Amino acid sequence: MSTVTPFLMFEGRAEEAMNYYISLMEDSKVISIKRYGANEAGKEGSVMLATFSLKSQNIMCIDSHVQHAFTFTPSFSLYITCDTEEEINRLYEALNAGGSILMPLNDYSFSKKFGWVVDQFGVSWQLTLPH
Repeated sequence: MSTVTPFLMFEGRAEEAMNYYISLMEDSKVISIKRYGANEAGKEGSVMLATFSLKSQNIMCIDSHVQHAFTFTPSFSLYITCDTEEEINRLYEALNAGGSILMPLNDYSFSKKFGWVVDQFGVSWQLTLPH
């Protein structure tokens, strides 16, 4: 086994989400995108498979052409360790925009500042600023 990579399945918003995430974090980029072509299973131009990097962590994503009775769940989240209070505040506000709060940004016993949100795409994020 060479790697373990988080994999996110969207239903039509994979590229939008990926571009949003990389816009929020320095040292982040799209690595590759393979799109559905004409007469393929998915909608032409949608993401068949993409890989992007957030702070050197590769994440894969797709636009599923099959509708499912499930979506993302907060029981799996992306955990971000922030370096500054400005950074955690900025990311918390950006990721919460159009989403929902699971735990408000606050001082908790396990973290100087911590917040847990579900973003506009349904992906769960835990943000921490260690003591």
